[in-house]
Amino acid sequence: MSERAGRNGGGAVLELHDLSVRIPVSGGRWVEAVGGVTLTVGSAEIVGLVGESGCGKSTLGGAIMGLLPGGSRVAGEVLLRGQDLRGLAEEDYRRIRGDDIALVSQDPSASLDPTFPVGAQVAEAIRNHRDVSRRAARERAVELLRVVGIPDPGARYADPPHRFSGGMKQRVVIAAALANDPAVLIADEPTTALDVTIQAQILHLLRDLTVRSGTGVLLITHDLGVVAQVCDRVAVMYAGQVVEQGTVREVFAHPSHPYTRALLESQPAAHHRSGDLPVIPGRVPDLSEPPAGCRFAARCPRAHDRCAAPPPEIRTAGGGRVSCWLHHDTAREAR
Repeated sequence: MSERAGRNGGGAVLELHDLSVRIPVSGGRWVEAVGGVTLTVGSAEIVGLVGESGCGKSTLGGAIMGLLPGGSRVAGEVLLRGQDLRGLAEEDYRRIRGDDIALVSQDPSASLDPTFPVGAQVAEAIRNHRDVSRRAARERAVELLRVVGIPDPGARYADPPHRFSGGMKQRVVIAAALANDPAVLIADEPTTALDVTIQAQILHLLRDLTVRSGTGVLLITHDLGVVAQVCDRVAVMYAGQVVEQGTVREVFAHPSHPYTRALLESQPAAHHRSGDLPVIPGRVPDLSEPPAGCRFAARCPRAHDRCAAPPPEIRTAGGGRVSCWLHHDTAREAR
């Protein structure tokens, strides 16, 4: 487990309060892709957001960045250093995006223009938000390329993206994202397309840069091993809702929600080498018609009649939070 697990960051730089996202689909229907998420990210803190595909993780990131499909409806609050971003005009959001808040996506090739030198793309990210000369932007870009581990950055500045490996491209994308010292970095599956060795290097880089710059990171991933390596806290998302959150140490050692427990048990490292890995039966519910009660109830081995109603959020013994009727009963008995 990460040495940083359980270490608190500074004051909250990103706060989500009861954030919901509805996206229009065909037939006049709406999908409630995110439903009532409350979450914070502190300065110099890495928070992992985990869950199966289709649980709303990337949509949550898109809502924070102001990058959602046209016609989407967002409710709740997205506070960046106390400023509510929801409802900002696109021009105002564009000034914040890439400056106070930045994105690293899982496909670096899609993030880089194949026709321009990589260094020029990093410098452009600087000049889009800072009134500096071309020379100053170039010097800053070269320094950033050096910081993220690009060998001989002065010489590689003028190279196009196709002359870089996948891992080196991702380092360039991270350099561009960090160009203006953002308060928050949204890293959406930043290591999925990389081999294990390069993945470890990128995660180590993210951790070191976060400590150095004080940037808060929301790391979106399906890989619990990645969370264990670099994250301080973790939020477990299921069917558009955060069902459990707490320190990595607490959640991994003492998972409170049946879904969290099932995710951990399905990891290869958590099971014997022989035999089949356990799987979670069923699938994520259709969010155009989400269940009225606990959204995991149909797949949960411990579901009971009360799960037909929305579960309350309960504080766990370790200081985290879980939304589950099982813990409501336990908390009531403890009073």
